[in-house]
Amino acid sequence: MSAGPRCSLRRAGCWACNADGSTPASHARHDVVPTGRSADSPVTVWLNPDHGRLLTDVIRTGLFNPVWCTSWRQDATALIGPLLGLPTLPHLDLPRPQIATSHPNGYLWKRDHVDAWLGEAPAVWIDDDFTSLDHEWAAERTARGAATSLVQPDPLLGLQPEHLAEVRCWASRLLGARAR
Repeated sequence: MSAGPRCSLRRAGCWACNADGSTPASHARHDVVPTGRSADSPVTVWLNPDHGRLLTDVIRTGLFNPVWCTSWRQDATALIGPLLGLPTLPHLDLPRPQIATSHPNGYLWKRDHVDAWLGEAPAVWIDDDFTSLDHEWAAERTARGAATSLVQPDPLLGLQPEHLAEVRCWASRLLGARAR
């Protein structure tokens, strides 16, 4: 994680912000109405339209079965995906915990749910909110034969093309190792 200040807009869907908290010129503002919200109280999200193309390129490789793993649940594919030009993707139906931090046990709150859902399947997980305990979990999964890669974009910079190049490279190495 960056040592700089976290964007005050992050919880409202800003995935990349300038150090002063402003939204980069690369991002477009969208007001969306998630399930359970009133149309007169939308949520503002800032999205980089280039991310849709980059993610679609990775999806088209056929190396992955992408799944939304977000508290947005089905709203991710219904509201966010179309804004990025993404195909309809399944989602992990995460609970709505009553927590004050995203790391109530020292690691990302979603991790136990993701781990149970994955079983022993190999996985790449992209999130900007991992802790060292999440990275230890990924190393332990990999050591027991469930290859796991965590990709952690800087929250001030957001998803970058090199993150997705890393994902493609990881999958290619995994497939190469399995073919041997």
